[in-house]
Amino acid sequence: MSDVLPQPDDVLAASARIAPHADVTPVLQAGSIDDAAGCTLRFKAEHLQRAGAFKFRGACNAVWALEAAQAGRGVVTHSSGNHGAALALAARSRGIACHVVVPAGAVATKLAAIARYGAVLHRCDATLGSREATCEQVRQMTGATMVHPYADARVIAGQGTAALELLQAAGALDDLVVPVGGGGLAAGSALALQVRAAHTRLVLAEPRGADDALRSLRAGRRVETLVPETVCDGLRGLLGSPNFAILGAHRSGDGAAPVEVIPVDDADTVAAQRMLATRTKQLVEPSSAIALAAVLGAPARFAGRRVGIVLSGGNVDPDRLAWLH
Repeated sequence: MSDVLPQPDDVLAASARIAPHADVTPVLQAGSIDDAAGCTLRFKAEHLQRAGAFKFRGACNAVWALEAAQAGRGVVTHSSGNHGAALALAARSRGIACHVVVPAGAVATKLAAIARYGAVLHRCDATLGSREATCEQVRQMTGATMVHPYADARVIAGQGTAALELLQAAGALDDLVVPVGGGGLAAGSALALQVRAAHTRLVLAEPRGADDALRSLRAGRRVETLVPETVCDGLRGLLGSPNFAILGAHRSGDGAAPVEVIPVDDADTVAAQRMLATRTKQLVEPSSAIALAAVLGAPARFAGRRVGIVLSGGNVDPDRLAWLH
């Protein structure tokens, strides 16, 4: 992982690099949801991306950016699911080995996808320290290149390509709303807006029980001690250092406004997940539905505006659908 922050042009380079491998996902709309939200919504359907999430973009960019000799030693990461599956699939597309360190308690369907795409799984305790330590052990043992789930410059640039495609398909947007956990999609989206839509406001949707991004951006320094409590399993990672730097520096709109963060209660996220399932027939993860929940929860903020939303993933365990319990 490089200490050099990715730049807006890196998103354009990533778009060209992953074009032979990643799907151009559709942009969806639903009049009944527009009516409920009081604004015009355009949904970038990244739950229909390869491996079922936007994370294939960043993983693919990281894998295909490697020099041949480096790629030959494989890649390694730690992941609760989506990034691990994405990296495994990206590695398979290049014919190289992939090792994924998985924490206890990860969603079964996501672990099954990682294994199905050909990765070697390494189990560890459900703590960040255990994940990182185990990952380093595997890296030293194999010589594989570490591809961090969200703090890798190549990954961040790749994630920004989802916002690029949304802007190309939907036209001018007043706001772009994306979920935030570790911040790969959020930081990549910020870079994409800099290069393609400087007047579009970037809004981050974050679980109220895992609101370290909100606290960090308010304080001007990263919050590193929060213990997340949320149904959004994909948003439990703390905001990464490069991600924080990119988001803290980002300004958008005519007033050069900073990034906004909207905290969302889990109950509202689950309601938005159900709304998407019933009105668009699309089943997405809570970590994805939270972006719609943020808009629905702030009607005055978004009234009459054109709003883009990245539906980040759809790897849902049907036995754990929140509204069934």
